[in-house]
Amino acid sequence: MVVGIALLVLIITLFIGIPIPYAFFASSAYLIFVQGYDPGFLLPFGFSKMGSIVLLAIPLFIMAGGLMNKGRIGEKLVEVVEVFVGRFKGGLGAVMVISCAIFGAISGSSSATISCIGSIMLPKLYAAGYPKGHCSALIASSGVLGILIPPSMLMILYAWMGNQSVLASFLATVLPGLMLMTLLSTVNMVLLRKNQEIQVSANYDLKTTVKLFGQKSYKALPALMMPVIILGGIYGGIMTPTEAAAVSVLYSIPVGFFIYKGLDKKGFMRSLIESTTTTGVIMVMLFSVMILSRLYTMENLPQKIIELFTAISSNKMVIMLMVNLFMIIMGMLMDDVSSVLLTTPILLPVVTHIGVDPIHFAAILGVNLGMGNITPPCAPLLYLSGRIGGAKVNEMLKPTMYMILFAWLPTLIVTTLFPSFGTWLPNLVLGR
Repeated sequence: MVVGIALLVLIITLFIGIPIPYAFFASSAYLIFVQGYDPGFLLPFGFSKMGSIVLLAIPLFIMAGGLMNKGRIGEKLVEVVEVFVGRFKGGLGAVMVISCAIFGAISGSSSATISCIGSIMLPKLYAAGYPKGHCSALIASSGVLGILIPPSMLMILYAWMGNQSVLASFLATVLPGLMLMTLLSTVNMVLLRKNQEIQVSANYDLKTTVKLFGQKSYKALPALMMPVIILGGIYGGIMTPTEAAAVSVLYSIPVGFFIYKGLDKKGFMRSLIESTTTTGVIMVMLFSVMILSRLYTMENLPQKIIELFTAISSNKMVIMLMVNLFMIIMGMLMDDVSSVLLTTPILLPVVTHIGVDPIHFAAILGVNLGMGNITPPCAPLLYLSGRIGGAKVNEMLKPTMYMILFAWLPTLIVTTLFPSFGTWLPNLVLGR
């Protein structure tokens, strides 16, 4: 009863708009007051958990994303993709989806992907006659590829919280990410197939297309080398994820300053300040959720959830349906970082109890929380894209629902029902 009220306190405070760290602290304060726990042992526990070297990758990837945004690195990636896809109706929208996937392989963050690719692509889409609501809905859904295509900040946190392999967690979301990218591009083109206002790029012959591709690829080579260096270093055993994040920062500075010349001293300092601010918010959030998850564990919340679910049904698929609904609701109420920090310690014991591979659950969690972040009414990533694109919420709702129904839900269903969809690549690469 007590832990149920604590969970209710958390949900209500989130729903009425209390900042997430304060909502976590409110739930913790209720448990401490009612159950008489000593805060003296909780504070050192929170600090000790945050001393992991793995967590250094998060501020570094945030910094790398900011530097790439201001250094025009994302712009060069977009130009390469546009050569082939931009000449079809709705093709420019598919360019944005694919560019988000490529940028996600560098930044590891959905919000950074939306901010960078959105600021580059949305003006182009509007100039070509694309509806504002459609574009903002599409960049919201596509930006989530930043947490599915590795390296992923979300999977770093999942692995840290769940004591799992970071590399295996990275690989678990690759196939779901590629499936989602394909479905989003397809749904985008189907929705716009009858729109007569949309302009398309010039349709060149094969020789000219290949020539343009060569020219754009040559200019974009430093940008294209970035995911190769990062992912190759990680999976080749040369670098840890934290070291790869540091290399991405060091690599983006000279590329932004001297090759693409989009980065100057002012932009560099602004990137550092923004990255520091974001990192500070995440660190406070990490500390607050560490205390709350410790209290939930002491109150035996995971076991109580197992008993609740199994009382309703003993069928594995029914329990997974309830787990998915819980994660979607959490994704609707809070951002992706907060969601993974809260749901991992609560739900990982539940799914392992019914025989779900923790790495398979990493894929389910990534897709689930990503969908929750664009699902109304809260939908934090949807509102972020609306602010960037200047679109009203009512303009975004209809295309968003189409993308959820025909892209997100099929991806989630396949990922949940077929464990090998999440575990095949980690097994192949890492020999699990």
